[in-house]
Amino acid sequence: MLNRVILIGRLTRDPEMKYTPTGIATTTFTLACDRPFQTNGQKEADFIPIVTWRQLAETCANYLKKGRLTAVEGRIQVRSYENNEGKRVYVTEVIADNVRFLERGEQQEQSRSERNDPFQDDGRPIEIKEDDLPF
Repeated sequence: MLNRVILIGRLTRDPEMKYTPTGIATTTFTLACDRPFQTNGQKEADFIPIVTWRQLAETCANYLKKGRLTAVEGRIQVRSYENNEGKRVYVTEVIADNVRFLERGEQQEQSRSERNDPFQDDGRPIEIKEDDLPF
């Protein structure tokens, strides 16, 4: 038997991290995945709840933000519980065991561009030695 899912989509909100009473980290977020068709000229999407655990949960909470393109690999889980009114509620979610960040975060992109900018200093002249010239 096989229960495997791979999704690519954008986060609908920032991830929410909590800890279990035994101290295990868990993070939840929702992934918006576009459907391959349109209805009346409008794109449709599915909003899929994702759950991560332990180190992956902490990594997702630290680096994922709303709107970021993300790939998730995991398994589908269906669970149920009884709500305050005594009704049985069913929840379908993806338990992720692999999350890939498909875009750089804004802070990472900004610091990367600053590192690669040879003229970022303070406008001082660049020293060029005679040995550095190819001619």
